[in-house]
Order: sequence, then C-alpha cells, then structure tokens
Amino acid sequence: MVSADAARTFVGILGNIIALIFFLSPMPTMIDIWRKGRVEHYSAIPYLATLLNCMLWGLYGLPMVQPGSLLVLTINGIGIVIESCFILIFFIFSDKKARLKVLVVLILELIFTSLLAFLALNLAHTHAKRSLIIGIVCVFFNILMYSSPLAIMKLVIKTKSVEYMPFFFSLATVVNSSVWIAYALIRFDPIIMIPNGLGLMFGLAQLIIYGLFYKSTKRIIAARKEKEVDLSKVVVCGVHEVEEKPNKSSTIAL
Repeated sequence: MVSADAARTFVGILGNIIALIFFLSPMPTMIDIWRKGRVEHYSAIPYLATLLNCMLWGLYGLPMVQPGSLLVLTINGIGIVIESCFILIFFIFSDKKARLKVLVVLILELIFTSLLAFLALNLAHTHAKRSLIIGIVCVFFNILMYSSPLAIMKLVIKTKSVEYMPFFFSLATVVNSSVWIAYALIRFDPIIMIPNGLGLMFGLAQLIIYGLFYKSTKRIIAARKEKEVDLSKVVVCGVHEVEEKPNKSSTIAL
C-alpha cells in the first residue's frame, strides 16, 4: 500500500508540472503583444499578482519556515522567473503612464515581501509560528491572484467579447487548483487548501463566462474586419478619384 508521504510527493511533483504549465499559459497573450507591439486592452494585473504570489509561497517553502516543502519552493522559484519575463514584456510595450504603474506596483511587492521575511524570521522563533504567519499572508494573496482576472470578466460582460480574456490562464487555473487541492487533502494543509479551493471556483467562473461569450466574440471580430476592409476600399477609391480628376488650372494653361 502506498504511504501518504509517497502519494503526497507524487501529487506534489505532478503539481509542479501542472503549475509550470499554469505559469506558461499566458504565452499566447505575450506572443500577441510582441507581434502587435502594444498591450492594447491586456492587463498586467494577473501577472503582477502571480509574481507576488510566487514570492510569498517561495518564502513559505523555505526550510527555516516550513521544512519538507522543497516542491513548493522550487516551482515558485521558477514562477518568479517566468512572471518577471511577462511583466518585462508589459513594461516594454506599454505607454509611459502604464509603465509607471507597473514599476510602482513591482517595487511595492518587493518591499512587502522583504519586510514580511525580515519580521517572520526575526520575531517568530519556531517553524510553526513562521509558517502560520507567512501562510496566512500567502492565502490572502493567493486569493487575489486567482481573482485578478475578474477585472477582465467585467470587460467581457460589458463588451460581450472574450478577445482580451486569457483562456489558457483560466483553464490552467482550474487544473492547477485541482491538483494542489489533492496535495493538501493527503496530509490536510488548510493553508494550501483554502486558496486553491477558491482558485478552482474562480477558474470555473471564468471558463463559464468564456463559453457564454465565445460565439459573440467571433461575430464582433468578423464585423470589425469587414468594416476595416470596407474602409480601406473607400480610402483607395478616394485616392483614385483624386488622381483621375483633371487639374483645371493645368487645362487652362494648355
């Protein structure tokens, strides 16, 4: 019979793989931004929230905070690198005002994480106290990370278009949350269980919204392309008319 520790390790490794896919899920969005050379209506909030979440969970997984949580530490370390790259892309292709906002939020996140680490490691002198303090903070910000696409959901409902809603991020949220819920249930850990349970709920809500407005999005995009084609024809015709119209002053001169 498989022991609880072995099962937890297996699910943890699976969770690392799924979490890596979750972190990489916005790649289509990043490619789209890079190709267009602008961020348009895409938001940096989900990636800033995910970066903060990774930094906090990486802190939670440190041996001096929660021993035996190497799998939590490794995947969140990778997440920090990936999310930093995504935020850099947003920074490059945003306007000055948006860049300033991203930079301010990023600095605040670094200050907050550093301050939390300093206080927890110096004021709490046992693993239980440290993991509890940092764990509660992780739960709060994990919920913020999973709920961050709700701002995009508001835009989707308003415009009836999912064009700027990252589908793969929502799908990866559901899968990632489900795996970590299983991880938390094997050896009950409410610190991991609570945020991932809410993450599953938010992710399912996002997928439902996506399904409801997917068809209307196709119609909106098709109508926009048709309008752009018609407009280009008008411009081209206008140019031909100017070229073909005789110059009265030139005719008189002749």
